[in-house]
Amino acid sequence: QVQLVESGGGLVQTGGSLRLSCTASASESDVGLNAMGWYRQAPGKERELVAVAFSRGGKNYADFVEGRFTIPRGNAENTVYLQMNNLKHEDTAVYYCNLRTCVGLTDYWGQGTQVTVSS
Repeated sequence: QVQLVESGGGLVQTGGSLRLSCTASASESDVGLNAMGWYRQAPGKERELVAVAFSRGGKNYADFVEGRFTIPRGNAENTVYLQMNNLKHEDTAVYYCNLRTCVGLTDYWGQGTQVTVSS
């Protein structure tokens, strides 16, 4: 069983920045090729993809990111970050780290970290 732990959430004003981090208890050596990414869920809304980073270097971003976020993988293959700049009030949500294995397509989820952007 893979465990994911997120950190870095908090309260910021519009235009501010946050850097989220996620560390998994497994790496590519343990689970094979994989993607690590971030999803978010705001009150009354469905969970949505923010960004993903594949273990071999590819990255994808949701349209609403608008160039404001980046999702670097750490030097360790079991770590991923979400650098969020120029935050908007609409970014307020619980952000969840996700790992999906490319063999078996198994999903693992963190507990979530709250991001609140005030006006």
